[in-house]
Amino acid sequence: MSIEVATRNIAGQVTALGTANQFTLVVDRPVEVGSGGCGFNGGQLLYLAIAGCVSNDLFREALSSGIALERVVVRVSGDFVGSPAVSTDVVYEVEISGCASPEKLRELVQHVDRVAEIPNSLRSGASVELRAMHIGD
Repeated sequence: MSIEVATRNIAGQVTALGTANQFTLVVDRPVEVGSGGCGFNGGQLLYLAIAGCVSNDLFREALSSGIALERVVVRVSGDFVGSPAVSTDVVYEVEISGCASPEKLRELVQHVDRVAEIPNSLRSGASVELRAMHIGD
């Protein structure tokens, strides 16, 4: 599955719209650093990608196992330190309930921890490379 996303700032502002196909979200920096504080910052998006992936994969894998999930909460935390700031180790917690035994739900969470694409991409150290830049007038 090939994925492409983009951000485009709102004319003259730091605030940007992030898009992927038909989906849009707001990307921004906090008011304290001179921005609008209107959306997610990059660190939040990184951690939200982990949470969203784990949540989606729990529902996907539960469906294939015949488990109906009622509640899934994924909390991800870490910190950004240094200059330039980089993420510390990231940890996450899962709160889950559904129509399966606690042992089956535990096995489901452990399975998803092994197969979830975003956490595994980070664990394997996927490279990030600047491919091109286009300088406007």
